[in-house]
Amino acid sequence: MVLDAESDIDVVGEASDGDAALRRAIELSPDVILMDVRMPEVDGIAATKRIVAAQPSARIIVLTTFDLDEYAFGALRAGASGFLLKDVRAAELTSAIRAVHGGDAALSPRITRKMLDLFSDSVPDDAADERDVPEPLAQLTARERDVFVAIASGKTNAEIARDLFLSESTVKTHVGRVLGKVHARDRVHLVILAHNWGVVPGTPSP
Repeated sequence: MVLDAESDIDVVGEASDGDAALRRAIELSPDVILMDVRMPEVDGIAATKRIVAAQPSARIIVLTTFDLDEYAFGALRAGASGFLLKDVRAAELTSAIRAVHGGDAALSPRITRKMLDLFSDSVPDDAADERDVPEPLAQLTARERDVFVAIASGKTNAEIARDLFLSESTVKTHVGRVLGKVHARDRVHLVILAHNWGVVPGTPSP
């Protein structure tokens, strides 16, 4: 009902479990997918991983609560582009959908900070190779490093442009270069890499 009330958002399909979500995602190729974490049969983490594998360009926002952090982190590592609480306000939900559709991550600075604080004790073993390989950081220019840290702090392109006195188009160019140089799948993956490498506020620099 919330989404149908928006003139620029169309709900093209729904699914009751992860298996159905995968089938519908392949069939409909939606711009953005809202994914619950706990579902019968195939859960949201497995569904996210399968959808991203089948459609690498898929943009998925995970809906969760903080008492289910381990599930949310698993979904983000599986390729989700956003992380929202289930009690999110309607305006915040629609803004997040538009942000993800436009290439941003649906992670506010507050949620990013909590995610990183909790993630520090929840990094799975398969992240070890990322922690041991911080060399891509050396490839970043000074300005790209500024953009890297800003993204890791949860800032949007508009906020980065304001803080660094750049145009949004220039920021988008820098973001693309940063993602490529550090081999990040998307902004969420970059946040995880930044934490693993100790280049986010509150963690020691490498």
